[in-house]
This record gives sequence, structure tokens and C-alpha cells, in this order.
Amino acid sequence: MELSLDDHILKAYGLQKEHLKISQVGSGLINRTYLISSSATTRQYILQNINTEVFRQPQLIADNLRLIAAYLHLEHPDYLFIKPVKTTSDEEMVHLDNEYWRMLPFVANTVSLDVLTTEKQAYEAARQFGKLSRMLDGFEAHKLHATIPDFHNLSLRYDQFALALKKADHKLKVPAEEEIERAIDYRHILEYFNSFQHRQDFPDRVMHHDTKISNVLLNKQNNEGICVIDLDTIMPGKFLSDLGDMIRTYTCAFSENETDLSKIKIRISYFEALIKGYLSEMKSILTETEKELILFSGKYMVYMQALRFLTDFLNGNPYYPIQYPQQNLDRARNQFKLLQELYHNEKELQDIIEENLI
Repeated sequence: MELSLDDHILKAYGLQKEHLKISQVGSGLINRTYLISSSATTRQYILQNINTEVFRQPQLIADNLRLIAAYLHLEHPDYLFIKPVKTTSDEEMVHLDNEYWRMLPFVANTVSLDVLTTEKQAYEAARQFGKLSRMLDGFEAHKLHATIPDFHNLSLRYDQFALALKKADHKLKVPAEEEIERAIDYRHILEYFNSFQHRQDFPDRVMHHDTKISNVLLNKQNNEGICVIDLDTIMPGKFLSDLGDMIRTYTCAFSENETDLSKIKIRISYFEALIKGYLSEMKSILTETEKELILFSGKYMVYMQALRFLTDFLNGNPYYPIQYPQQNLDRARNQFKLLQELYHNEKELQDIIEENLI
């Protein structure tokens, strides 16, 4: 679908509309993304409109990326880090009519996937996220801004659930009785995390915080990993944010929108592939506490997502877009089933982890 953009945005980057083809691309739900193709130079760019409902201070994103780009240029100059293209006035973003826009270079001969279809894709994606974290191991994470404060704070998410439960209409509580009970029963996941939280060998690291498969570029021909993209949420966090979300999104063949819970199963081979890929980069720097929490990272992130869907349902669905009234409740059921599967397969999954830590 070809679209037009405000001339001021394009001119800020020295581009003339008459030489451009503009198409909306991507499946992301947060930022609007466009592919800009220039017939004058044959170059291509990615232009994004930053969602200020989610990222209330876009300048924090720009500050983080500038610091990380400078560090990687110095310490790992060969790494492909996708940093914003500067405007003609040397700015990292365009601010127009209360909207923020930024341009990124387009990486040719690559693809970002919406769905994992092979173990190799899982391996390569996990390796790329691990590689970025390893390369930033020497970077002081506290120098970065939290672009979404408390994004993966399970204590906060549980408190939000408890408040929603207290205030929810009885008509919403009744169909969610089983899920409410599960949410309370699994609170031990939060308590377990809290018992580790202040250990000295459980550091804050530079984490991506959104490790779905579409946030990695793969080579079009052979699916080998090229680099990580969509770096808006890169900020300080625990390693389990990235690894846990990969376990959550890579190991099941079906998304959280699947309502047939019999389909929600762990693909052991995909789990093994992502663990191999991640540890091929991260094994040398993970602490003993982090190694102990590898499988737990999946439980942590799945439980958190189940809580968030259930909370949104009890609140009347203000956050996650829905196609029918009980969709967020169904999504919560889906994630609780995935959590059950992690426990059901725990021994086999832990054996895979142990083998790859040797």
C-alpha cells in the first residue's frame, strides 16, 4: 500500500517526494513503519512514527541508542548496530505536530519473520539476542534510561492484578474464576524471584526486552542471523527478560490468540535450538545465579503475560486490542496453559539446559 507523508518529514532528511516510493510495512502494534525507496539514489530507508502513548519521552530512546552505538563502535566496530539516520540539521528525530519520526537504514537481502517455522530460525534469533547482550557486557547498564519504566516488573504486575480483582465487576469475575485462582496459586513464582533479586551475582544488564522473532533480521537465503532491530525498549534489566520472552514466544507453535488449548504445547526441539543459540553467546558471561534461573526465566515471563491479560480483562480491556469481549481472558487461559506445559516438561527442559552449560 503506497502512502504519502508530510513533506517536512522527508525534507528533514534531504529527500524529495517526487523521487520516492513509500509503503507501510511490518506487523508491529506499537510504531507505524514505512519503507522509503529512492529512485534518485536507489537507496532504501525505514521510517518510523514513534508511539508516544507507549514511549512518552522519545528522546530517551535516542539518548540510549547514541550511547550504545558509541560503545559498540569503539569496542566492537564490526558489529551491525542499526542506529538512526541523522537529519540534515544533525538531529536523531523529527518532531512535527506533536509526533516523533526517525529514519533507519534498510538492510538489504534480509527478512524479519512473523512466525518461526524452523529450529534454525530459533537458534539464529536467540544467538543474535545473546550476541548483543554479550557485546554490551562491559557497558554500564545504569547509564541507560528506562524507556518504559517497570516494563517487566512482576511485583507491579501482580499488584495491578490484585487491584483489578478488588475493583472488578462481579460479571467479569465469574467467567474468570479459574484463571483468578491460577493467578493466585502461581504467586510463588514472584516470591521465588524476590528471593534472588538482590543477590550480587544477579546483575542488571543491557536487555532488549522484546525478543519476538520479528525483531531479528535473518539472511533471506540461508536464515543466518544478521542483527537485532527495534531497539526502543533496550534498557537496564535482568537477563530473564530476553531469554524468558524467547521461551514464551518461540517454543509454542501457536500465539496467545489460540483458543484451542490442546494445541498449546512446548516444542522441545525449538526449546533446545534457542537454548543452544543463546548460550553459544552468553554462557561465558552468565553468573551462577543466572544459570540457575534459565528455565525459570520462561516461567517468569509467561506468568507475567498471563497476569497482564487477566488484569486487562478484569479492568474492561483498556490496554490490549480485542476482537471480542472475552479475548483477553482467552489469552490469559492460553498463557496459563503454556505455563503448565513448562512445569510438565521441566525435567526434559532442564536436562537440555544442563547439557548446553557444560
